[in-house]
Amino acid sequence: MFTRMKKLSFVLLLIAACLAMPVTGMASQKQLQGPGLHRGHTTALIADEVRHQLVTLPYYNVFDWLEAEVLPDDTVVLGGQVTRPTLKSDAEARVRSLESVAKVENKIEVLPLSTMDDELRLATYRAIFNYNSPLFQYSVRAVPPIHIIVKNGHVTLKGVVANQMDRQLAEMAARQVSGVFSVDNQLMSEKIESMS
Repeated sequence: MFTRMKKLSFVLLLIAACLAMPVTGMASQKQLQGPGLHRGHTTALIADEVRHQLVTLPYYNVFDWLEAEVLPDDTVVLGGQVTRPTLKSDAEARVRSLESVAKVENKIEVLPLSTMDDELRLATYRAIFNYNSPLFQYSVRAVPPIHIIVKNGHVTLKGVVANQMDRQLAEMAARQVSGVFSVDNQLMSEKIESMS
């Protein structure tokens, strides 16, 4: 029973990590029809491989955000913000090692070292994932789907949450942190709720 729960938890963590990691360049329905079938299928496979490599980086955490775009010539453009320079180089090395990738453009930004930003990261994390908050459920994942990016006192929230209410709760919690200059809420919700 415990082993089965452990396996289920691991699978759920992987699914959550994949949902939290956007990789553009996925094949659209149009690409998967007609003469472009092979090209669209290849792009989708490369995007899946890239996503897997990025979400399994050892030091990738809630304070980092990685994204990638797969271009038609199999070039991968890496973007996002990270707190460690080694994470930028590790992401590039991982993606470059994929046989299906022709070229890698690394546009990942390394966030500046700042004691104030480090304190804001921790304070924002505690505010959002407080144990008595409805958002606490997200904190028990290996990499929570809500990512907290702090640069020069400005907070950006990225990732995917279950619904619009969770999106608003995360923003309100971040805005209440003392010392935060601004909050840019870029969280996406899985459910599109009707306005009626």
